[in-house]
Amino acid sequence: MAIQIKAPAFPESVADGEVAAWHKEEGDSVQRDELIVEIETDKVVMEVVAPADGVIKKIHVAVGETIESEALLADLEEGAVAASPAASPAADSAPEAASADAAPSATDSSSEMGPAARQMVEEHKLDPSLITGTGKGGRITKEDVTAYLKDKPAAAPAAASSAAVADVPSGPSSERIEKRVPMTRMRARIAERLLEATTSTAMLTTFNEVNMAPVMALRKKYKDQFEKTHNGTRLGFMGFFVKAACEALKRYPAVNASIDGNDVVYHGYQDIGVAVSTEGGLVVPVLRDADFMSLADVEAAIVDLGTRAKANKLTIDDMTGGTFTVTNGGVFGSLLSTPILNPPQTGILGMHKIQERPMVVDGEVVVLPMMYLALSYDHRLIDGKTAVQYLVAVKDLIEDPARILLQL
Repeated sequence: MAIQIKAPAFPESVADGEVAAWHKEEGDSVQRDELIVEIETDKVVMEVVAPADGVIKKIHVAVGETIESEALLADLEEGAVAASPAASPAADSAPEAASADAAPSATDSSSEMGPAARQMVEEHKLDPSLITGTGKGGRITKEDVTAYLKDKPAAAPAAASSAAVADVPSGPSSERIEKRVPMTRMRARIAERLLEATTSTAMLTTFNEVNMAPVMALRKKYKDQFEKTHNGTRLGFMGFFVKAACEALKRYPAVNASIDGNDVVYHGYQDIGVAVSTEGGLVVPVLRDADFMSLADVEAAIVDLGTRAKANKLTIDDMTGGTFTVTNGGVFGSLLSTPILNPPQTGILGMHKIQERPMVVDGEVVVLPMMYLALSYDHRLIDGKTAVQYLVAVKDLIEDPARILLQL
């Protein structure tokens, strides 16, 4: 029985998608729930799996084509088995010749490539005959190309040393290599939203600094016990900042609001977006009702979202909504930055690197682990006074973590 494999139903916020990679070809056998094709949208990469065991009979869309919600992708013949190549008559009459020709030639194996592998080969201008195929019948898969690219730089010097030495110019190379590749849909959408944030909002940033010694001492004291009690969840800094951000948002609701046309929407809940860096770009999955989450719940959720983001496993629901965002450039060594708003949100808190600096405390100079905090906000809704008070509230909560628990 033939089954139509269709694209998922896109939510209203996603107009269309693009076929990013096929993991199967026409005539390939598939098992139920096996990955068939990846679809890249403006927000996430969606995976389409086989609805049943069978064989891919026909593929209707190619890599790079734009598709709409529930578009027909392929036909699956349920219960069928991929035909194996028939034995050659010559193999029966001349077994010696058959054994000598058993290995597929470079030309044969290179022609057996999936669309994703072929796209990578063409993009990197590779010689398929140099790539070892591990797929069925020696087929070259996307993973084979990826592995070859990883090993290629190490193999290049060896190849160069064994080759005959040619005349090498002593000056700069005459070739000035450039590579032009199209933006992915996600990268293009990120660029569009960043530009929108800078042109459609009155964005301003205020700064402060926070003494991280109290949180670091608390973390050092309870780190092992916390991890043991909460099933391996590690106690980090993000949990403290998310909880502090939530508590401060309750005091200054304008920072948690959004602008919708001529209306201001005040949210009676705190859905905190956490910026995560991936190979495809920066994504912002959301912690729903973060104000009701414990410190352990926040830390565990951040690890889960970060892991799924890097594996392209986030869903549209994970990325939708959010009333405020926290981003941590300090993990990459940033000492100070001005984070960009994530519209329609009107505030984003930026964390940075912890740096030991001499500070004056009670008339004496002491060395303390300090962090710069940045709050970017939409000045159309939030006044400078409110923004500064919000940031000071976060600072006070971090410098005295007991206030987070006592809601002081």
